[in-house]
Amino acid sequence: MRVTRREFSKLGAMGLAARMLPVVSAGAQSGERKVGYCVIGLGTIADHFMRGVQGSSNSKITGLVSGHRDKAERIAAQYGVPKSSIYSYEDMDKFRDNKMIDAVYVALPNSMHAEYTIRSAKAGKHVLCEKPMSTTVSEAEAMIAACRDAKVQLMIAYRLHYDPLHLKAVKLIKDGALGKVQTINGAFGFDASPTAWRLNKALAGGGSLFDVGIYVVNACRYLTGEEPVKFTAVTSTIDQDGRFSTMEENVSWTMKFPSGVLATGSSTYGAQMPGYFKVFASKGWMEMSSAYGYDGAKLRASFWGGEKGSPHMEIDEASTEKDPVQFTREADHFSGCVLNNKVPKSSGEEGLRDMKYIEEIYAAAGTVQG
Repeated sequence: MRVTRREFSKLGAMGLAARMLPVVSAGAQSGERKVGYCVIGLGTIADHFMRGVQGSSNSKITGLVSGHRDKAERIAAQYGVPKSSIYSYEDMDKFRDNKMIDAVYVALPNSMHAEYTIRSAKAGKHVLCEKPMSTTVSEAEAMIAACRDAKVQLMIAYRLHYDPLHLKAVKLIKDGALGKVQTINGAFGFDASPTAWRLNKALAGGGSLFDVGIYVVNACRYLTGEEPVKFTAVTSTIDQDGRFSTMEENVSWTMKFPSGVLATGSSTYGAQMPGYFKVFASKGWMEMSSAYGYDGAKLRASFWGGEKGSPHMEIDEASTEKDPVQFTREADHFSGCVLNNKVPKSSGEEGLRDMKYIEEIYAAAGTVQG
C-alpha cells in the first residue's frame, strides 16, 4: 500500500510548525560560494536541518517544498527565501530552472524518500536524504541509479558519521586501545504517540527498526569497520492498545561479523529507551550514552594501556555541542562534496547496505515486509 503526499497531508501528522528563530549569519566570507538547499517537507527534522544550515559556512536555504503555503511563507521569511522559490509537491519539478537551488534536503516520511529523491535528481539537483534511505532495497537501488544517471551527488543523512565523539569511539577501536572487540550491545527507542505517522506502516515502511533501530545497526558497522554476515531476530507486541495494528512494537536482533564480533540490538516504540552502545573487548570496555540524540552524548571507557598489568586508562568525556551543530556539520560535508565533486562519506551505497540488513533482520524474525 502506498500513500500519496496529498493523503499524508490530510492525516495532519506533521503538525509541528518550525521554530521561528532569527536568522544567524553563516559566517562565510563575502562572495564565497554557498550551496543552495531546497527543503522538501517542513516537519520537525527539517527545522533542525534549517537551523543547522544557519551556522554553515558553505550552505544556505534557498527553496521550500510544502503542502501548506501559509506555513512555508512564514518559514521562508525567516530564512530569506523568496516566495517564488516556494513550491507545492505537485509543481516541485519546476525548480529545475531555479538557479538558486543546487541541492535538496528530503525530510519526508520514509515511504516518500524514493519518489522525491528521484524527482529531484531528474531535475538536476543533488540530494541529501534523511535516513532510513527508503523502505525497500529496490527503492534504494533506484535512488542510487537516478542520481548516478543525472550525475548528481546522493548523501544519506547519517549525521553521526561526522560527530567528533563517535569518531573518537571509532578511533579507539581502530587504534587497538581496547584490544580485540568481542561483543557490542546497543539499543534505542521511545514510547510512540498514537497519532505519529511512524505507526503507519504505509508511511514508515516498518516499525522502530526503520526509525531508531537503524542507528544501532549502523553504529555496530562503523565501530567494527565490518559488514555483518549472519542475523537472528525476534519481534513482539506487548501493548495491545491499537497503536501496533500494522507493525511490531519491539525488535531484538543479533549480528555476527566476519571477525567473530557479535552485536546485539534492540529497538522499541513502547518505552523510553535512551540510545546507547557498549563495546566489550580484550583490554577493557567502552560505552556511549545518549548516543544517537542531537546533543548531550557521553563517552566512557576503561582499558589497560598495553598488556594486562600495565597502567590503567580511563576516559570520561561529554559532548558540549548543542543542537543543531550536528546538522551544521552534516550540511558542511555535503556542500563540500557538491562544490568539489566528491563522493560523500555516507553515500547512497551506505544507506543501501542498511536497507539490506534491515530486510535480513526482518527475514530472520519471520516477519514479511511490504
